Amino acid sequence: MVLLNIVWNMPAQEKNIYTPELLWKLGRVSEINVSPDGKQILFGITYYDVNANKGNRDLYVMPLTGGTYKRLTTTDVSEYNAIWRPDGKKIGYLAPVDGQMQIWEMNPDGSENKQLSHIEGGIDGFKYSPKQNRILFTKMVKLDKDVQDMYPDLPKANALITEDLMYRHWNAWTDYSYSHVFVADYPALSNIVDIMEGERFASPIPNYGGLEEINFSPDGNTIAYTSKKKTGKDFAESTNADIYLYNINTKITQNISSPNAGYDIAPVFSPDGSLLAWESMETDGFESDKKRLFIHNSKIGTGRTKNYSFNFNESVENIVFSSDGKTVYFISGIHATYQIFALDIAKEQIRQVTQGQHDYRTFCVANNNTLIGIRESMENPADIYSIDVSKGTQTQLTFVNKEHLEGVASITVKEHWIETTDGKQMLTWAILPPNFDKNKKYPAVLYCQGGPQSAVSQFFSYRWNFQMMASRGYIIVAPNRRGLPTFGKEWNDQISLDYGGQNMKDYLSAIDAIAKEPYVDETKLGCIGASYGGFSVYWLAGNHNKRFKTFIAHCGMFNLESWYGTTEELFFANHDIGGPYWQKQKTESYSFSPHRFVGNWDTPILVIHGGNDFRIPYTEGMQAYNAAKIQGIPSRFLYFPEETHFVLKPQNAILWHREFMNWLDRWLK
Repeated sequence: MVLLNIVWNMPAQEKNIYTPELLWKLGRVSEINVSPDGKQILFGITYYDVNANKGNRDLYVMPLTGGTYKRLTTTDVSEYNAIWRPDGKKIGYLAPVDGQMQIWEMNPDGSENKQLSHIEGGIDGFKYSPKQNRILFTKMVKLDKDVQDMYPDLPKANALITEDLMYRHWNAWTDYSYSHVFVADYPALSNIVDIMEGERFASPIPNYGGLEEINFSPDGNTIAYTSKKKTGKDFAESTNADIYLYNINTKITQNISSPNAGYDIAPVFSPDGSLLAWESMETDGFESDKKRLFIHNSKIGTGRTKNYSFNFNESVENIVFSSDGKTVYFISGIHATYQIFALDIAKEQIRQVTQGQHDYRTFCVANNNTLIGIRESMENPADIYSIDVSKGTQTQLTFVNKEHLEGVASITVKEHWIETTDGKQMLTWAILPPNFDKNKKYPAVLYCQGGPQSAVSQFFSYRWNFQMMASRGYIIVAPNRRGLPTFGKEWNDQISLDYGGQNMKDYLSAIDAIAKEPYVDETKLGCIGASYGGFSVYWLAGNHNKRFKTFIAHCGMFNLESWYGTTEELFFANHDIGGPYWQKQKTESYSFSPHRFVGNWDTPILVIHGGNDFRIPYTEGMQAYNAAKIQGIPSRFLYFPEETHFVLKPQNAILWHREFMNWLDRWLK
């Protein structure tokens, strides 16, 4: 194997800019937890070794006020799910033993690491009960028969036999198992009980969430968990997940969100246990519906559930109660940024806590006036910040990548409000190259967002990284076109059943407006995107009226009919394009399919796809590439047999970046 240790070829004067190699040197911060005494922050940092083609995550602690942080783990395996024990005297975490994840504990200074669990098959996640007398964990339980169970005399047979749907999901074929929630006495881990015993359902929801979907009540006697209790075709066509309460003493399970038809997820108890909050979507089948803030009050009669974000126009995520239980904090989007908000429960009033051109990814409560969060932007990778709740001030606590980014020129992100063809205002980010010179003309690239309902916010991506793209000398045009959240429910929902409609006009409005800027070379425009963004690229390739000189599509939908017949979560397709292609009389969506316009293609295109992408199978990319090649259009196909909808292995990712930028350079410079 040839190791990718050669730097990206560039002029000497441009070496202090972002490159793919630099991007993969950066440390990635995740999983923050504040100690029970409110004095320390526990978190993880992942670093990647490109030559070894893998990453390693270690655990760190630092004072609540910032300063020097101490590395707790130094192994060559990654540690995850790190949490404080309720008394603060131990830190629990997951680490592999013979390839299976088990629970370990150590002192807060990193000493005396000891393996706590010896669960056959390993576990996927765990939590302590607040009283510290129990522990819950999740693990896979095999309940369905595989081919060896059916035919024990054929031990070497390798086949899948099914009579239902959901035989594969996102990036994996079925392993005949379901994630179940278990509870056990702590610290002995005795009296282990599968609270979902025999159920062919999972918690957390597969390929959706994590341990935020499962929580102990403050007294430790109840477990609230999320599950979509459907299988096969029903699972494929519905998003109807519910919140279940399992009483550990009586072993009785209660569904407390059954009246709602859509997703109900991520239950969180108030400190006194009287309130239970969760995120709720109203519409069955609509995975990008507004997430409402529901609170169930067990003190009112037999319990009352109320929507506390009825007059709030955006989604609610990362729900956290204040220490006194009077306030609920959460993350929500506003104008393509993600900020922290606060709900005063008694007054039923919501206010914005943080402001600025950034995204908060997650946060936790430190004390009555302090939150600790992970913040990032297009300009800066994630770091940990302290937030003063009353003032809204934000103080950076970590500078994880300071050494790597010292002296590296950064981009400039400009906010443009552009008028659309139907007279509305659309926020479009224009990302300018490092050392931008207003007197020069630069090629520009239209970025088409995936989702389709996923905001072009202030995210710092390790693949669609605007720092890296702009550092190559391009202006990136990133519109928040129709169908993206943080601009109200109407703007978000409009795209459904209108894939080739208004949002495509929005794209063209954005690139046309920015192309008129004096620093843009309007003769050198490109168009790029992944997933729905890849669909957008394919569609625009047949409908761009000579605007663009080249296209790049990653894992995009090309033929809606073949895509519908091979994707797995049918609720997405049913909601957004109206149902099966054989019922075309009920929907016009299939008329938007990019393959119908391929006869208009005349522009060079790079097609990229992953072999283990089951959401949009790689044959979609093959069809697009073959159609271009057959017509004699300059084209290139980049195929990753082991990658999924995303490119995650370091060397593959660097290869992706090199091919991506070389293709743009070939046609736009």
